[in-house]
Amino acid sequence: MFTHIVVGANDLDTAQQFYDAALGALGLPPGTATGERIIYAAPEGILLVTKPIDGNPASFGNGTTIGLKAPDAGAVDAFHARGIAAGGSDAGAPGPREAIPNSYAAYVRDPTGNKLVAWCVQAG
Repeated sequence: MFTHIVVGANDLDTAQQFYDAALGALGLPPGTATGERIIYAAPEGILLVTKPIDGNPASFGNGTTIGLKAPDAGAVDAFHARGIAAGGSDAGAPGPREAIPNSYAAYVRDPTGNKLVAWCVQAG
């Protein structure tokens, strides 16, 4: 359904430290910095981290969450821990989620405040 997702960042170096750590826990390679943006590419799509083109400060969307597929609960746990260690903040500790049977997820906010979730469905 999606080709790419773009999130804003005010400090690309800080953002890359966060995303390299958090996405690395999900098996993605470090991002490619172009000077204007950081590109994280996977067969399923692309995540771009960039300073806003209009020159205004980046801000996050209230009610917006970017969901990332995790291979298993261990990767979800690592995503959460690494994201926080790399300057993110806790937005929901790792654990089962009742909304979908056998699901396991963790939420973090990046240094700009963008909310991400790593999610997996376990055999049940």
